[in-house]
Amino acid sequence: MTERGGLAVAEVNPAPPCELCGGEGRRSVERDGVRRVGRCVCQRLPDRVALYNRAGVPARHASCTLASFRVELARPTWVAVRRWTDTFEPGGNQQGLVLSGEPGRGKTHLLAAVVRELVFRYGVAVQFVEFSHLLANIREGYDRKEGEARLLSPLVRAPVLAIDELGKGRGSDFETAVLDEIVSRRYNAQAGPLLATTNFPLRAPRARRDTDSLSTMVLPTLSDRLGDRVWSRLKEGCHLVEAGGDDYRITRGKA
Repeated sequence: MTERGGLAVAEVNPAPPCELCGGEGRRSVERDGVRRVGRCVCQRLPDRVALYNRAGVPARHASCTLASFRVELARPTWVAVRRWTDTFEPGGNQQGLVLSGEPGRGKTHLLAAVVRELVFRYGVAVQFVEFSHLLANIREGYDRKEGEARLLSPLVRAPVLAIDELGKGRGSDFETAVLDEIVSRRYNAQAGPLLATTNFPLRAPRARRDTDSLSTMVLPTLSDRLGDRVWSRLKEGCHLVEAGGDDYRITRGKA
């Protein structure tokens, strides 16, 4: 893995020409008296490398795998993600996956790891986006007079869409409308699974004391942040996982 333009990029090591196709990448196979020409099996890895390089995984998470996750810090979360990945069926009626938890629980690590698994293990195309960057790109597109359909269609058509930091931002009507459009169009088109991470809780947490203002605060839930319609569709179409454990960044600092 390397980095290009802030994104993770995979590379294929040079190899001798394939004995089956002579390095052409295509071969002819006769089956039941019918001759067909198609991609040689030697192109499987290069094809999946190309898929990964188009996924848009940030370079910071290029080395994130399920194997490199510190399981001892959040075993139930890792087990849930591993089970979802192992039972994934390309082209099947697969539920999505939403990881909710406080910062530092390894959610983005696991999301990037799942993207990697889907691409290299199953050959599935995935689009990875960070929610605030997505909003910024859409605003820039509007400034360039690009139509909404052109801006959102790649996200709607993606076989798997992975959104990091779902709900991050000011919670404006614009942000809610964009997310509602993406989720609703994917829902109506019966597109593939939606994967997401969020810092917002799935259920109402206890009120906590703000030591600065001496007032009591109640954090909004993911439902509060997204609105009833988007939340309803996420609950129907996704496996919801609460990511617990210690803050990895603090634990790593102490170590």
